[in-house]
Amino acid sequence: MGKIIQTLEVDSVILEFTNKRVLHDVYLKCETNKITGLLGRNGAGKSCLMNIIYGKLSPLNGVVRINNQVLLGLKRKSGDIMYLPQFHFIPKQLTLKRIFYDFDLDFNSYTNEFAEFNKHYNTKIGLLSGGERRIIEIYIILSSRTRFCLLDEPFSHVMPLHVDRIKDLIKKESQCKGIIITDHLYEHIIDISDDIYLIRDGKTHLINQVEEIELLEYAKITLPHHSP
Repeated sequence: MGKIIQTLEVDSVILEFTNKRVLHDVYLKCETNKITGLLGRNGAGKSCLMNIIYGKLSPLNGVVRINNQVLLGLKRKSGDIMYLPQFHFIPKQLTLKRIFYDFDLDFNSYTNEFAEFNKHYNTKIGLLSGGERRIIEIYIILSSRTRFCLLDEPFSHVMPLHVDRIKDLIKKESQCKGIIITDHLYEHIIDISDDIYLIRDGKTHLINQVEEIELLEYAKITLPHHSP
């Protein structure tokens, strides 16, 4: 018997700031067992849409649904959605021991993925580098017991040598949850996403072929060269 697919949908979203329309009639769907990429230029409204989904920002119009049930108000349950913002969200005075305890996660499972953190079990997270803090935050959100994860710029503040390990972790966790991810390092989004939406002129465009990203004037895509 196959897994029951759960669906997160954002529908008919309109967002304005001081009479400037940022998002217009936006639709996006994410399913469990899938990675949904979100692309767009700076200021296109990607983080705004993430905050609307998470419930931190109230749109002028639109709904967020899980399995056709509308999520009302600005409160979300952690069992439904977890959100990785662009900024550090874990208080810097907390030790890794306390953080993993508070989130009910196993530190040994974490060090199986990132062995170099073994020595930091009793270290305050604020004493780590920005990239190290980011890796911990990404792991916390991805490994939490939730149906959907929102990741805002997970690759932008970590060393290149960690990017592939984070991508592997995202793929692994997508086997049991739905993941929406955005990052200006769009090559990584294209690489791991099952579905891709591009925000342009306030609207979302579902990308069916990677060439459409170039046609929509987001970026010039270099496709892999295949020898005849």
